[in-house]
Amino acid sequence: MSEEKKVIVFALGTEEYGVEVEKVKTIERMQPLTRVPKSPEFIKGVINLRGVVIPIIDLRSRFGLTVDEYTDNTRIIIVSAGEYEVGLIVDAANDVIDLDESQIDHPPEVVGGIKAKYLRGIARIGDDRLLVLLNLDQVLNKQEINQLSEIEE
Repeated sequence: MSEEKKVIVFALGTEEYGVEVEKVKTIERMQPLTRVPKSPEFIKGVINLRGVVIPIIDLRSRFGLTVDEYTDNTRIIIVSAGEYEVGLIVDAANDVIDLDESQIDHPPEVVGGIKAKYLRGIARIGDDRLLVLLNLDQVLNKQEINQLSEIEE
C-alpha cells in the first residue's frame, strides 16, 4: 500500500508548490521584518514570533525568480529546517491536500527556472494540475543554516 502525505499548497506567481504538513509549524500574515546586515539577499530579515527570533527567506529571491510586491495574500510559512525554524515568504498559501506517493514523480532538471536540487518531486493531481514539492533540506544548505544560527544568537 502506498503512503499518503498531507501537503500545504502555496503559490509563487502562477505555479503551485507544496511542503509536507509535518514540516510546517504555522502560517502567518506578512509582517514588518528587521533587516540583518551582511545576510544573503534572499534572507529578508527576522521577525519575533511569540518570543522566538525567526529568519525570513523570500522564496522568489531564493529561487532566482522576479520578486513582486507583497500583497494581502502574501504569507510567511514557518517551517522546521533541521533544528531551526525558518519563515518562507510565499505569494499565497492556498490549501491542504492529501497526496499518494504514487502521484509523485522525480523532478526534471529545471522547473520554471528552479533547479532540481530544491525539488523533492512533481505531484500529478487530476488530469491538469501539477504541484512542485520542495526539498527543504536543499532550500537551505548547511552553510546557510549556520549563517542563520549566527543571526539568531
